[in-house]
Amino acid sequence: MYEITGNLSGQGLKLAIVVSRFNAIFTEQLLQGALDAARRHGVGEETIVVVRVPGANEIPLAVSTLLKRRAGLSAVVALGAVIDGATDHAMLINTSVARALSQLALESGVPVLNGIVAAHNLDQAIERSGSKAGNKGYDTVCAAIETANVLRALD
Repeated sequence: MYEITGNLSGQGLKLAIVVSRFNAIFTEQLLQGALDAARRHGVGEETIVVVRVPGANEIPLAVSTLLKRRAGLSAVVALGAVIDGATDHAMLINTSVARALSQLALESGVPVLNGIVAAHNLDQAIERSGSKAGNKGYDTVCAAIETANVLRALD
């Protein structure tokens, strides 16, 4: 049996992080967690690009453009925070963005990881942005590094 697994070495990887400014109280914490994970796992500072967009809905277009114009990206991480309100708007945003990001990954062959916090309330958003439930920005970058290394091993 031959098994291919990834590792958490970010050496030699080029990482893009697309982060929403909407709900910045949460997204800035997600970004800090993401950058911490990248640095701790050896992704070179000069190989990280951070792109800021107004909201989660704008993330897929920025990711698509990055994938077309920045050759050699190892992975792209999407960060945002969408919190339920009185209507179904948050669910519609989360669903359409998740589908678009998955499609971009499949079309490009580059890992595109969804680190958008989809919370029912402010407490859940706080918990997932660096509190007791961890930091989803950190976790998503770790998954991006591991996935990029799995794809490298498949070559």
